[in-house]
Amino acid sequence: MAITVQNAIEIISKLNINTNFEIVPIENSISRICAKQIIATSFLPKFDNSAMDGYAIIYEGKNNELEIIDTIFAGDNNEKLLKENSCIKIMTGARIPANATAIIPKEDTQELNDNKIIIKQNVKKFQHIRYIGEDIKKDELLIDIGEEINFSKITLLSSQGISHIQVYKKPKIVVFASGEELKLHYEKIEDYQIYNSNTPTFIARAKELGCDVTFIGQAKDSIEAIKELISNSLDADLIITSGGVSVGDADFTKEAFNALGFETIFDGIKIKPGKPTVFGKIKNSYILNLPGNPLAAALIFEMFGKLIVQKLLASKEIHPNYILGKINDSFKTKKGRITIIPGMFDGEYFSPAQNRSPGMVSVLSSCNSMIVLDDEVENLQKDSLVKILPINWKFFSKDKKDFLTHE
Repeated sequence: MAITVQNAIEIISKLNINTNFEIVPIENSISRICAKQIIATSFLPKFDNSAMDGYAIIYEGKNNELEIIDTIFAGDNNEKLLKENSCIKIMTGARIPANATAIIPKEDTQELNDNKIIIKQNVKKFQHIRYIGEDIKKDELLIDIGEEINFSKITLLSSQGISHIQVYKKPKIVVFASGEELKLHYEKIEDYQIYNSNTPTFIARAKELGCDVTFIGQAKDSIEAIKELISNSLDADLIITSGGVSVGDADFTKEAFNALGFETIFDGIKIKPGKPTVFGKIKNSYILNLPGNPLAAALIFEMFGKLIVQKLLASKEIHPNYILGKINDSFKTKKGRITIIPGMFDGEYFSPAQNRSPGMVSVLSSCNSMIVLDDEVENLQKDSLVKILPINWKFFSKDKKDFLTHE
């Protein structure tokens, strides 16, 4: 019996998955999920230092002529102290004298002939000093378990001298195809045959999401042939296939899974398109059997398959997030079932794809997002607020735009 969208998401979010870890160099950890808390081992900055090229002074002497008594470069271990009416020339990042209470940028001073300077601008006490620990405190939590590593996390790790990090292993995904009516893209076809676009789609998308993906072939239309592929896939964390889950005479996939001890987690989702979606497991391998129609299969994978992958990655971010935008024109739909509408979001307006039949393959190539309409929605007026879920999300535009925020 089909379950609600909310129930499907709740079930996926509560899956109890044991994920193993490995240790990798931080440069190889991009898009991986942290498996161990990273705690700061030192302060950052490690010492009080100058934020500018200029002069270290004692604030109370700011109105006097100041004698230059030394120069400190970044990396110097110079412990010289300032004297009354003196200053020390200092470079950005250099450790300041222990009794310095302001840094004066070079351009705010005037050099005199006798190795002295005067200050031309107003001075604030403690200006341009970066104090120990103002960025990172020792023993501070930097990265938590379940957080994704990106370039900015690499910044944190390298700032602490961390060269390797413990991350969860990539999920192993196996994809196979069934149905002799479809041919793989590298096969020769006749005029009356069509290519299987679903399998390459799932392989590519799972790779984009950070999984190790294996394709194990296409089964003939027999229960035994499909069982052979399934049995060969049971070392995977997730098996993805499509088709063969409806009530047609030649739909053998479900029967083959059941013959191998398939445990149903849910059978069908009250959503359009993609109701005939089956999720379950055999032993320790989860199985996602998507609809055969290409657009329906791809949208269901974006809605639910991505959440399963997030769980397998051991990410703590597993619930759909959205950006508020406006719909570009009035929109009508048939109520009664939650509906996924793919489209293009330009940063302000969401434009639904005009053609979105479940069997189409071209739709998502010109879409970067989708909206999910409640089952009571019939009409959306132009400029109505909609919740936009990303699909392809680097978020650049072919059109030049003013991206500055103005008053």
